[in-house]
Parts: sequence; C-alpha cells; structure tokens
Amino acid sequence: MCRSIKTLRPPVLPEQATEEDFHAAALQYVRKVSGFRAPAAHNQEVFDRAVAEITEATRVLLEGLEVRGAKAAG
Repeated sequence: MCRSIKTLRPPVLPEQATEEDFHAAALQYVRKVSGFRAPAAHNQEVFDRAVAEITEATRVLLEGLEVRGAKAAG
C-alpha cells in the first residue's frame, strides 16, 4: 500500500523538506491520478516525466511560499 502525501511546508514539517520528500510526494500524486502503482513499459517515460515535473513544481512552490509566523531558514 502506498503512503499518504504529507504536508511539506513549515511549520508542519519540523525540518527542511528534501528533494527526496518532493519526489515521494510527486510519485504518490502521479500514482493516484494515473491509477497505476507502477506503469507498464510503454508508459514508463511519460510516468517518469510527470514525476520529475511535479517534483520540480513542488520545489518551486515551497521555495516561493511565505508562511507567516515561521522562522526564516538559514
């Protein structure tokens, strides 16, 4: 069974989200939307591309969010 997508933004996640966290969330999203846990060989490329694009979109989103009351990283 696949795990649930977790919230990655502070202060919900106590530490900084990693690229691995972004990828895991993107993979879960693509699995849920496509209905496939693992794609057939003829769908692998589009499945992997979707995961990569959603991983990047997740990173951009979280880097751009301003969370009021959260301490600045760094």
